[in-house]
Amino acid sequence: MSQAESPLVLLGAGGHAKVLQAAARACGRHILGVCDPQLARNGDTSWQGAPVLGDDDALMALDVTRIELLLGIGPLVGTNSRMVLHHRLAQSGFRFARLVHPSAWVADDAILAEGVQVMAGAVIQPGCTIGKHCVVNTGATVDHDCVLGDDVHVAPGATICGGVRIGDGAFIAAGAVIGPGIALGSGAVIGAGAVVLDNVSAGGRVFGIWPPRRRPAIGVQERHAH
Repeated sequence: MSQAESPLVLLGAGGHAKVLQAAARACGRHILGVCDPQLARNGDTSWQGAPVLGDDDALMALDVTRIELLLGIGPLVGTNSRMVLHHRLAQSGFRFARLVHPSAWVADDAILAEGVQVMAGAVIQPGCTIGKHCVVNTGATVDHDCVLGDDVHVAPGATICGGVRIGDGAFIAAGAVIGPGIALGSGAVIGAGAVVLDNVSAGGRVFGIWPPRRRPAIGVQERHAH
């Protein structure tokens, strides 16, 4: 059985999982069931029309060679629970599906690693490399020759201009703009609507415009090009 035909098991039952489930169905992929600890504790037997298989331990009863996993835990700033879960399950031999919504556009030469999720309306241009378990969310754009490390989240409507380098675990929030040729270090956080025009170090946080615009001294008229 090829990976494209493998049934999927969805991990998680929050908002991100709902979007993934819809994308998977749009791709014609079969969802075998959902694993979620809270649903299991509640005794739920179905979620969004899919069977609840139990908590994460229920995966151990499945044949790792015949299924793929969809990591439905949404990326959140300040937590690595998503990363910890996929590392643990990968060590147990599980594969993670590479999922691209039919309405997204991905260049033929773009490289998408295992577990990459590309949502509706997203665009990934030529020459890009997208690392493991990255999310390029609804309507986000990644322009030519960008390199994203592992576990990067590009939130809805964010714009990554050409030639950008983004380190592992970085988070680019909704509507942010990363200028051409910029480098973002591992774990960098770019706030919603931010505009990044210079490099950001590992773990750095940017809100608004970076670097900040300098205001003219009192009494000095700011010059404008005509």
